[in-house]
Amino acid sequence: MAMAAPPHAPMAATVSASAAISITCSSSYDGDGDGGASSSWSLSSPRRRPYRRLLHDEAQRLRRARRSQGPGADTPRWVRRTTDQMARYVEDDRAGHVYGRHVVAAVRAVRATASRPSADMREAMASFVTKLTFREMCVVLREQRGWRQARDFFAWMKLQLCYEPSVVAYTILLRLYGRVGKIKLAEETFLEMLEAGCEPDAVACGTLLCAYARWGRHKDMMLFYSTVRRRDIVPPISVFNYMISSLQKQKLHSKVIHVWKQMREANVAPNQFTYTVVIGSYVKEDLLEEAMDALGEMRRYRFVPEEATYSLLISLSSKHGKGEQALKLFDDMRAQGIIPSNYTCASLLALYYKNEDYSNALSLFSEMEDNKIVPDEVIYGILVRIYGKLGLYEDAQHMFEEIEKAGLLSDEQTYVAMAQVHMNVGHYDRALKVLESMRIRNVKPSHYSYSALLRCYVAKEDIPAAEDTFQILSNYGLPDAFCCNDLLKLYMRLGHLDKARELILMMREGNFQLDEDLCMTVLEFYCKSSMIDDAEKLFKDIQKKERTLKNQAMVSLIEMYARNRTRVIHEEEGPSKASDSVGGLSAIMILKSLLDMPGGLSNACQLISKLAREGSTDEAKFLYEQLTELGAKPEDSAIATLIIQYGRAQQLEQAQELFESASVSFPIAGHVYNAMVDALCKCGKIDEAYRLFMEMADQGNSRDAVTISILVTHLTKHVISISQSAISLVSHFVVVSHLVALLPGKFQEVENIMDGCFSDEVQLDTVVYNTFIKSMLESGKLHSAVSIYDRMISSDIPRSMQTFNIMISVYGKGGKLDKAIEMFAAAQELGLPIDEKIYTNMLSLYGKAGRHQEASLLFNRMKEDGIRPGKISFNSMINAYATSGLHQEAKIVFQEMQDSGHTPDSLSYLALIRAYTEGKRYAEAEEAIQLMLSSNITPSCPHFSHLIFAFLKEGQIGEAQRIYHQMEEMGVDADLACCRTMMRVYLEHGLVDEGISLFETTRGSLKPDSFILSAAFHLYERAGRGSEAGGVLDAISLHGTTFLRNLKVGAKA
Repeated sequence: MAMAAPPHAPMAATVSASAAISITCSSSYDGDGDGGASSSWSLSSPRRRPYRRLLHDEAQRLRRARRSQGPGADTPRWVRRTTDQMARYVEDDRAGHVYGRHVVAAVRAVRATASRPSADMREAMASFVTKLTFREMCVVLREQRGWRQARDFFAWMKLQLCYEPSVVAYTILLRLYGRVGKIKLAEETFLEMLEAGCEPDAVACGTLLCAYARWGRHKDMMLFYSTVRRRDIVPPISVFNYMISSLQKQKLHSKVIHVWKQMREANVAPNQFTYTVVIGSYVKEDLLEEAMDALGEMRRYRFVPEEATYSLLISLSSKHGKGEQALKLFDDMRAQGIIPSNYTCASLLALYYKNEDYSNALSLFSEMEDNKIVPDEVIYGILVRIYGKLGLYEDAQHMFEEIEKAGLLSDEQTYVAMAQVHMNVGHYDRALKVLESMRIRNVKPSHYSYSALLRCYVAKEDIPAAEDTFQILSNYGLPDAFCCNDLLKLYMRLGHLDKARELILMMREGNFQLDEDLCMTVLEFYCKSSMIDDAEKLFKDIQKKERTLKNQAMVSLIEMYARNRTRVIHEEEGPSKASDSVGGLSAIMILKSLLDMPGGLSNACQLISKLAREGSTDEAKFLYEQLTELGAKPEDSAIATLIIQYGRAQQLEQAQELFESASVSFPIAGHVYNAMVDALCKCGKIDEAYRLFMEMADQGNSRDAVTISILVTHLTKHVISISQSAISLVSHFVVVSHLVALLPGKFQEVENIMDGCFSDEVQLDTVVYNTFIKSMLESGKLHSAVSIYDRMISSDIPRSMQTFNIMISVYGKGGKLDKAIEMFAAAQELGLPIDEKIYTNMLSLYGKAGRHQEASLLFNRMKEDGIRPGKISFNSMINAYATSGLHQEAKIVFQEMQDSGHTPDSLSYLALIRAYTEGKRYAEAEEAIQLMLSSNITPSCPHFSHLIFAFLKEGQIGEAQRIYHQMEEMGVDADLACCRTMMRVYLEHGLVDEGISLFETTRGSLKPDSFILSAAFHLYERAGRGSEAGGVLDAISLHGTTFLRNLKVGAKA
């Protein structure tokens, strides 16, 4: 019985099924005439199989075919016959046919009745009465194509004398009815067979089962199958294959598995097709273990699974998170030489994407190209996602454009994948454009694309558009947890707490099931909004559902309690009342739970640091105290952060209290010491900071490079700030290094710190070395600064631009311009970016050395390097020209500074005035002072002093007095240097009255000076004013200054 195989069945299975059903039959009829004996026979039985003959005409046809096919054509095998065989071949009437001429004629006669609807089968077969044997009548019945002719012929067949009821004839007729879907006729025929006393065999039952399966009568098929099994009839494997294949087509996978189990119980040996179908149904039922067991059994019987079987198992293994198993299956498939399909490649690419194994993903794509596997849109979409994850934005865009050009762009998920890539790199407008193009091309959007659109609007913080999209999503039902979470986070991030509260209320009313992330977000909202009751209720719900609360959520609860300390304290004071209001929960309980979690203490300490950095020192201190009450030791980093914050807020008392409590409770490490040193420095307690630092060093605690730098910087600044008054006492022309004897001994502490660090081999960085060198520069110990620099080089500490800049200042201060130039060249050789600051430093040094040409070249080079000179750079260049008396060049630079958009300041005018005076252009110098006044810049004494000194140097005392009186009229106080110079001129030229007037007008504003007091004594004495002269002598004695007796009035008169 030739039955049609399933459309997707392998050819081998089809042939097997056809051969098993259509040829081998079981019958109660025996060809030799043995009446009721039951035996197995075949329509092409070997006992009566005719010899196959190759006719001359057929040989000629095959020869012509071979000529057209070339040398690769198959050559027919000639049959060698004996003499008796050839005699039979000549005598019979078959003419090379399998059956005799009369059988062929009978087949044609029955078929001919199809063209004559009114034809009578008796008339058509009248000439064949008594000429056909039962076997030949079965052959005629089998060769019929129409069910009507078969039915009529079977009716005629039953009237013949040689007919005897047989299951063979009924089976043939059942097959014909099943082929055309005449199920009712088939059932009637089967019942007739039973009434005729023919016992149905496995082939007959299988034929009817196949008919049911073929036409989708699965309920009848299963009912009939149950009946067959009760009669202990086991259909052949081909029938089982047909049944399970039909059930699988209708997605009745549970019934496929049921039939499979019964087949195994009946000990029916499955073939390759059976395993393929059963594994497919196991996969559809999500039964991975059973599917893998079936695959293992299939391999044991040496059946090679098909590509589709591997593909299904790979996909299901990936779905169950068994990536290694999926990859092993893929390796087995390749070992069998099976080329993967698009579906298999898509499953593997998705697995690689999930595992972030992008190199293997791209290798698989290359393998697809080698095997000429044309990717589909799904594969292209996965590749777009992979490129996006790798940050290959342009490659992802190019891939998307290729999909569009190939006409494959029709899947919503591909658009969303490209939009997600745009969002990952912050191109939200492009993402919106991609999603909009999907709508224009009539790709129907779903919940998936609207969710991506919502994420895009959330990222853009476009609340109206996000709300509209969320409303559209609501039309599909309440949006999923991811969408709700995104919108809720947006509201919280932008401070729309009322809208966030409404969204949470909507989720409550809709009995929305919160997932873990959304639950944490809602809890965070409650905590930030100080909604303690709601937060505790949600916390209890989480506990009831036996969900594990993340550490971060517990930290949010503790932070809420910390920021609402008043209520917590009230709860602890009144436990009964607290129990009624908050269900017995408290900060201590949450904190205990957090400490029991892995990493809980670290999270709590991170919260202390966070609160401290935000300036919430009271909340941080509260949490610190809670931890210590529970016997937990806070991390040193948390204590250090809180102490540093106290220092920034000038809360030294709190910092010291925390430091002392931490020292008493637990052994503290260097971090806490370093933090306390920093706090003392910020609060101006430099001596205490120094003592604590040295105590820390004596105890062997690690000295932090940052702390060392901060302490040394504060010690250096402390010296400079104290010495400002001393600097103002010294003449403008005194070298700064002469001040060292006047300054407090803080530089000694700096040297002690340096010596301790060097001797203990403390790990120092570039910043610390720069701080040491700068401190030695400020102290005037230039040799020590150079020694520290040499040590820095020998220790392989990388040098920064700041290092070279400080060293240029060191050599410049020591008058070693050549060394400074070498430092500048070394910085360039290292490839460091030369900034304006170091250029300005070099300009200043060139200017002081009178090397204005080098300064000019360097100034131009700075501009060529793309560095726009600032005001300080212009001032340095003007000063360089002023030192050389090049007033015209100084004026040009001054004008260039204004053209560059820089407004000249007091120092700019001072440099210009100095240039004019050095060039003896006194009128222009006075004009510069007037220009300065018109620019609302108040001149200081040095602006006038340059002119005064120049006039005095030229002997123009009257002009000098004029400028001095002009300065007084403007309300500018003369400094000590100016007064001493004027007093010296009056004394030497015998201008007694002018000198006495100067002394009397300035004595109240200037500190006592030995020269001015001594000159005043001599002037009073010359004027005959002995009492005033005596008063001056008393002042000299009172202030302890030196009396200069050798001064003479009118020495140059």
